[in-house]
Amino acid sequence: MVNLAGDESTFTWTGTFLCLLLPGAIVGGLLGRALDLQRAGRQPRWLTLAPFIFPLGPLMIPGALGHLFKTGEGSASIIMVLLAMLAGRSLSGRGRLVARVPAGIIGFALVPLLLSSARTPQETWAATLFASLFVVLALACSVPMRAVNPSGHPVAEHPTQSTSTRTVDRRQA
Repeated sequence: MVNLAGDESTFTWTGTFLCLLLPGAIVGGLLGRALDLQRAGRQPRWLTLAPFIFPLGPLMIPGALGHLFKTGEGSASIIMVLLAMLAGRSLSGRGRLVARVPAGIIGFALVPLLLSSARTPQETWAATLFASLFVVLALACSVPMRAVNPSGHPVAEHPTQSTSTRTVDRRQA
């Protein structure tokens, strides 16, 4: 955390578990559920909003909402989620290419900006770590936005189904 937040970062049970790990686990579980539903042929559109749980964690600290409106501190988490969702939209393969390309350019613009602004080895490490985590979040955000298989069947066939089909085909031949 010191690499991302700086030397002034401190560990607290509330901050680490309630504000970071719990929202991360909930978002990961919901996006995993979106993938599961999608493979079953259902479109989990409401799960597109799951990443907005990330900014809710820090805002649950008493006085954080007032501090956000007074100083603007804490708005970066909301902006990061919006950029990741925009980047995820560009990766989803859904919609017109004319709209997805600008979404990808805007959504992923942060990655080269961060990597090029690093001046020291520690800043380079932190920028690489943050950029990697951002790209993974963008990929995860694309899951509920993807098109569903029109047949309603899971994307990958079960190996025993294809084997039994081959056995039937050999008997007929």
